[in-house]
This record gives sequence, C-alpha cells and structure tokens, in this order.
Amino acid sequence: MTVPRRRSPWGLSLLVLGLADASFPEGYDSSQTHPAIIMGHPISSCKEQTSGNIYGEGLTKAGYITLAFDATHQGHSGGKPRFLEDPGTRVEDFRCAVDYLTTRSDVDPERIGLVGICGGGYAAKATMTDHRIKALGTVVAANYGRVMREGDLSPDAVLQTLEAIGAQRTAEARSAEPKVTTYIPNSQEEREQAGIEDVDIKQAIEYYKTPRGAADGSPNKLLFSGLAAVLGFDAFHLTDQLLTQPLQVICGDVPGAFGSHRDGYELFDKARSQDKNLLVIPGATHYDLYDQPEPTGKALEQLTKFFGQHL
Repeated sequence: MTVPRRRSPWGLSLLVLGLADASFPEGYDSSQTHPAIIMGHPISSCKEQTSGNIYGEGLTKAGYITLAFDATHQGHSGGKPRFLEDPGTRVEDFRCAVDYLTTRSDVDPERIGLVGICGGGYAAKATMTDHRIKALGTVVAANYGRVMREGDLSPDAVLQTLEAIGAQRTAEARSAEPKVTTYIPNSQEEREQAGIEDVDIKQAIEYYKTPRGAADGSPNKLLFSGLAAVLGFDAFHLTDQLLTQPLQVICGDVPGAFGSHRDGYELFDKARSQDKNLLVIPGATHYDLYDQPEPTGKALEQLTKFFGQHL
C-alpha cells in the first residue's frame, strides 16, 4: 500500500513512507476495529526480512493487523538521497505510520503497538514522544548512535570521522558524487582480511549476504555523509522521563559488537514504564533472533502474551 506524504506545519517534507505491507489476521472483519502493530525493520534491513516475514507474520497469526514498511530513503520507500540512515527521519517514520493507522476505519486508535527489531532504539525514541503508541516491544534493540561512537573504542576516531564527513559534505555541495560505504563486509573473506572475528559481524554476513536473508531492498549501502546525525544520537536519552508505556524487551545472552545484549538491559533499566519485562533468551545471538525458529518462537510467544495484555 502507499502511505501518503506527511508534511510539517512549516511545509517541510518529513516522510515519504512509500510502499508498506499491511497484513490481516484470520477472521478479519473490515466492519470492525482491530488492534494494530507497526513493525520496525533493523538498521540496513527492509520490510521483506525479519520485521515482515518473521515477526510481522507471527503477530498477524496471533490476531493483529501488522504494518511493515521500509524506512524513508531505503528499500522501496521514497526519499533522497538514497541509503541515508538518519535517526530523526527513522523516528518520524514511526509517528507517520501511527498517523496512517489512525485514518483506517478498521484500526482501533487506542490499540496501536510497535515492535522495533535491532533498530529498537528508534522505536523507543518514537514511543516516548508519541503516546498514541500504547505498548512497545523490542527485539535485540541497539542504540545505533552508541554503536557507531564506540566502534573502535576511540573517541579521537569519532572526531576524525566527523572531520571526514564535513569534508565530504563540502565536496558533495560542490557537485562531487555522494560517497557510499557499507555497513558490514561484503563477504567472510573480506571480514577475515580486515581481521574481524566478532560473532555479530560474522552472522550479519551470513544473514544479509547469503540466500538466508538477502533481499533487494537491503543492499548493504550506507551514505557516508549521513553518519554525522548518527554520531550525535542517543536513542535512550530521556527514556527515564518520557517512556511510560508498557515495555517488553527481548535479547539474547550472547554479546557481540552491536551491543543489543547490553542495550536491552540499559533500555529496561532506564525506562520509566511501570509495566515492563525483560526476556533474555539463553544461547541466542543477535542474528539468531532475526530468523532462527527456536529463539524467534520464544520471542513471538512473549510478544503475543505482552500485546494481548496491553492492546
């Protein structure tokens, strides 16, 4: 489906949500109102991967209308420049998805939930500032700004990166071609040559660069100049004051470079929510919780129970 462009009071284009996949549960009746859950895809991902075909499908089977969409600038959604990973836009995408659901006569606006997978930090930021979202579930939520700032544990490297971003933006303003880099190595051989042995990076390649999870809307391309906004972003800032809705945090107990194990605990501890729960799945890695049947089955069982109580 096509979700209309949203504009701010100042006439600035905030979102071209583009193509979204709405799924309807068995027994759906268009004359009745139903609870709905927005599905947020991982960083570098698209709606055809885990957010849609694992968690969206599972929650649809559990009785919910689900809405999976590609982030602005990515996948099949609109927005230029392409391959931009901008935290502010990613958060606004969720607000606009809520806007869209409130226009549907088959959705109960008091029963809208949100699930954020990997990019669950964005989902937390959206939920704390849009209380039309009545319940939040996260799966291997990562605070992307922290991930990028601590990539090599060197604050000076972050400052050097910001200098390089500034130089690149100047070049592009003077008509240079945009610089597009990658999120992860394109192969295990490339990873080995770089001397990277981390479990998250290994499994990211297994997921995104093989038939296991590869999708056209997820090309492993990242606009370098857009990293300036990422490096200054903290997804969990003010969660202790503004995130009051019921919260379900799910992560594995195997730590990796993306830090979703650590960030899951931080989100759970910081959130002001009075009704909150943390599920840590033994033996599960970040990418096990994308598509592996046993851990995703446990996650979906808990999410179904959680949303059944709060939507």
